[in-house]
Amino acid sequence: MKERIYLINLYDIYGTLLDEKKQKFFEYYYFDNLSLKEISENLDISRNGVHKHLKNIEAKLKFYESKLNFYEKKIKLNKIISDIKDENIKRKLEKISW
Repeated sequence: MKERIYLINLYDIYGTLLDEKKQKFFEYYYFDNLSLKEISENLDISRNGVHKHLKNIEAKLKFYESKLNFYEKKIKLNKIISDIKDENIKRKLEKISW
């Protein structure tokens, strides 16, 4: 479950870097909760092909994170914001953080 949440977070950050076809595969599987079989039927591709596409997409998202570290920075920034005592400053920072 942790891996799934992690990948969804990466997709939220880097998803627009993927082409539309890759976005569709990811969204069918992770957001619409379709099985590999259901996706294969919808897209007229083999179940194994769907699996390969998803693994490739997951690797690509992890690659982007390994180079850019936006997710890691987001986690650190949220921790810093949560430790701030001044509510006014906290709200302002929360508005500009993603």
